[in-house]
Amino acid sequence: MPARAAAALPLTVRVLLRRLALTDRIDLTLSGPYTAAFGRDSRMLLPSRAEISVICRNDRLILFYAGASLDCGAKLTLARAAAENVSAPGLTIAPWEALYPGDLTLTLAGGQLQPVLTLSAEDYLRGVLPWEMGDDFPLEALKAQAVCARTYALGRADPAKDWDVVDTTEDQVFRGVSGGHDRCDRAIRETAGLVGFSGGTYANCYYSASNGGQTELPAHVWSGRETSTCFAITDDPYDVENPASIVKKVVIRKDGQALPEELAAAIREAVFSLPEMADFEQDPACFRIDAVTALSLSAPRYPEPSRLMTKIDLTLQASGRRYIAPETPDPLTYEPDEENGGTAEPTEQSEAGSANAAVAAAATPAPTETPLPLILSGFLPMGTFTLSLPLFPNLIRALNLSIYGADNEIVTVSEERDRFVLAAGRYGHGVGMSQRGAQQMAEKYGKTFRDILDFYYPGMELRQAEAVSAPLPTPDPVLAETPGPAATPTPRPTLIPVSAENLPGGAWLASVEGIEDDSTLNLRAEPAPSGEILRRLYKHQRLLVLETCEDPSWVHVRAGDLEGYVMVSFLEKAD
Repeated sequence: MPARAAAALPLTVRVLLRRLALTDRIDLTLSGPYTAAFGRDSRMLLPSRAEISVICRNDRLILFYAGASLDCGAKLTLARAAAENVSAPGLTIAPWEALYPGDLTLTLAGGQLQPVLTLSAEDYLRGVLPWEMGDDFPLEALKAQAVCARTYALGRADPAKDWDVVDTTEDQVFRGVSGGHDRCDRAIRETAGLVGFSGGTYANCYYSASNGGQTELPAHVWSGRETSTCFAITDDPYDVENPASIVKKVVIRKDGQALPEELAAAIREAVFSLPEMADFEQDPACFRIDAVTALSLSAPRYPEPSRLMTKIDLTLQASGRRYIAPETPDPLTYEPDEENGGTAEPTEQSEAGSANAAVAAAATPAPTETPLPLILSGFLPMGTFTLSLPLFPNLIRALNLSIYGADNEIVTVSEERDRFVLAAGRYGHGVGMSQRGAQQMAEKYGKTFRDILDFYYPGMELRQAEAVSAPLPTPDPVLAETPGPAATPTPRPTLIPVSAENLPGGAWLASVEGIEDDSTLNLRAEPAPSGEILRRLYKHQRLLVLETCEDPSWVHVRAGDLEGYVMVSFLEKAD
């Protein structure tokens, strides 16, 4: 995949800093001088190391610095200015420590701050690669990630919009620039300005953590999106080989014992839906699976060669119980046994005696017969059944095979001596590059970043764009005559108070711990990644866990007056 020269390309990226979850205030420390621009033609120069705050008041932005306040109206832009003694101009946003090396534009949306950072594509990548892959990945995999991330971001430039990408997994994770990521920085330097093209424009370099062994088409994931020429459904042995690829498994024993209850219930429901099974008792205790003789997958969601199967097919033998009439004993004639206290014993009668008895019986009206009560039989063979059960959405989650919650897992089945094993893989949408596949290609097979890109984006060509940033503007010296003292930064937002007293029945106290110190956890309106975000929760936030959802990876929680759903893997039990 040779690199061709590209025409003049915009090499800046505008990032909406949604992950910061700002409300009506932002607190900043400047590294290098910045010009504050507001109104029609108003400017104010802020010196390096200045600590400032911007607060929303009555739908206007108020800038606080050195004990003074300035009404900036509805929009404020903080733009970097040239300085001889500053090597890395940028700003930090309390309470996080990472540097945001760009110009910051603040506007208002729905009464809350909307921060958009404009920075060079190369600086943007320094805040992406450590979080989308990490410094422990091999260099060639990181180079492939750098090309993908650069192409993805530049391909979303749209002057008609206020930003190009957001800083979350909705686009690409961006957390500002911090030290200690030397291999990531090297990958960015050694691919500087390199982008992918397809059909005369930027390629859609989608990627995900793991594809489960097969790449996916964009049109299968995002409705109405055309399939680019640089995508194909391709089996990916590298992703499958990588032990770091997430795989979930469940065992189905051939003797029918210890089946997952959810699967047994689905089988039972399917069997009893057959008309010929109407005589059998439908109580779960009266149904038994005696053997599972065959298990396979069928009904691919998309045409060949897609292996995204949607049904599980089982052949099994089952037994059940039903109510039957008891057997009626033959009538016997009895005579008293005087030696045993009059106990009746069956005897033979003379011919005359029988005749007399018959006459007496004829003279006596026959008693009304009372039907004997039905009794529950033992287990009886019901037969052999071949069933086809839908995997999505319920069974895949009930079997704990759901990985990402997107109902797109690649499921396979293997047979062993006494059992079948169902295995599910795919973390993410599966389109384009698999990060775990790229890792395996580079680490085990010595593939270059070009080999990796060729495999995951067939037909994409590389082009080299100029990666030189424009020089920073020099501020008017008059503006620099009034330096300001440091202001007191605002601490991190206060956590919602949650008490462990008077817990509802079955509830327990948890704490948000499974995230980075500078990250947040989404509280959603529904137990799914697509649910509306009600609030972003900070690390150490306590929560009352009210119940576990139908998908056991989600729990229903409450904090103060807020209720919603979070993934339980990010929680720890609190004291």
